[in-house]
Amino acid sequence: MFMEILNNHVTIRKFKNTPVEPNLLDSILYSGTRASTTGNMQVYSIIVITDEKKRKELAPAHFNQPVAQNAPVLLTFAADFNRFSKWCTLNNAKPGYSNFISFFTAAIDALLVAQNVCVAAENKGLGICYLGTTTYNAREIIKTLEMPKLTFPVTTVALGYPDENPELTDRLPLKGVVHNEKYEDYAESQIEDLYAFKESLESSRQFVKENEKKTLAQVFTDVRYKEKDNLFFSDKMMEVLKEQGFLQNS
Repeated sequence: MFMEILNNHVTIRKFKNTPVEPNLLDSILYSGTRASTTGNMQVYSIIVITDEKKRKELAPAHFNQPVAQNAPVLLTFAADFNRFSKWCTLNNAKPGYSNFISFFTAAIDALLVAQNVCVAAENKGLGICYLGTTTYNAREIIKTLEMPKLTFPVTTVALGYPDENPELTDRLPLKGVVHNEKYEDYAESQIEDLYAFKESLESSRQFVKENEKKTLAQVFTDVRYKEKDNLFFSDKMMEVLKEQGFLQNS
């Protein structure tokens, strides 16, 4: 049963206008907190948004995606060394977490918790959608959620009861992502073989046509994840990390 939940995961972008019961949500969040965490420090926080007005405040930071506005629950998972550092200071211990490795550690913690929450939610019949816009507009989210120094939003999950039943999304075969004993680099023929199925899908062909490109790869490099955008958001993210105190000692 549990393996089936993992194997049948789909992203849900349309939710019923049905609130998630507080007790159910708390149970799901508790399961999230049972995730692995570095040194048992739990250097993450989860900011729960159920208020419609607050969701609308956050919407621009998520590029006004309908799923960010219409999901009954938005969960922002944050890397958080603020709480742990304050605990250290109160106990005559000098925290040394104003650096990139500490941010990366806390980001890993936050993502592990987020995935636990998602699996727990799906186990209870709920649907989820990760919002990749979170790190793009971290500064705006930090301001809206009044997040202090040494915190940083890593990902957001929209959660609720599904109002759609999408098909499974294609995935690369195991031979495309699993390496035994050492990393085996890919020959051109292997690359062509690994991506052949994805490229053959009618949805992929339509994707290429709609974007007026010649190949599916060009859709990713020229439209969806352009180098110009990647560099812009990378610079912006580094600025916010400095503002939040994660690069002071780096």
